[in-house]
Formats: sequence, C-alpha cells, structure tokens
Amino acid sequence: MSKSLIAVLLASGLAAFAQPAHAFIAEVATSISATTLADDAQLAQAVEQAFRDVLERAIAFTPSMVELQDVKRVGDRVYLLFLVADAEGEETLKAFVDSQTSPAD
Repeated sequence: MSKSLIAVLLASGLAAFAQPAHAFIAEVATSISATTLADDAQLAQAVEQAFRDVLERAIAFTPSMVELQDVKRVGDRVYLLFLVADAEGEETLKAFVDSQTSPAD
C-alpha cells in the first residue's frame, strides 16, 4: 500500500471515532406586561425575572453568555429577545463574527 493510502485510511478511522463538538446557542423571545411597570426599578426587576425564567424554563444547558438582543414595546407588552450560548456556542458565534469582519479567502 502507498503511504498516502495508509494516511487516508488512518485519518478516516480516526474521524469515525471522533466525537462532534456540541455548541448550544438559543435565541429566546419572551414578554412582560408593561401596565404594571411604574418606574425604572420595576422595569429592571421585571427584565431580571424574565431572564431567570428563560434560564430555568426555556433552555436545557448551562449558559456562559446571555445577551439581551432587542427590546420592543407593543401595546401593553414589552418584548425581550435574549441570545443564550454555552462556552462552545460562544466560540461558534465568535467564529461567525470573525468570518464576517475578515476578508474572504
């Protein structure tokens, strides 16, 4: 057998047993009532509670990053859009951002 054929077979064998990297990324929308918010302190408390609800009920992984992407008030509701990722998901997001800001190969 040639050396290149042995190298291909060896690489294929290793790839068959390699575990894929799992990156978890979720974009979660939720809302809170705007009618019960009398001041900024109540708004902050309501956003924090919505954030805790997202972490406890909407995702099944331990996040290393949570980012509030967008906030919109529509009628009597305040809509919140969170981006949540674990450590591998954070690296994946960074790779996407880096590939968009660097020149194409």
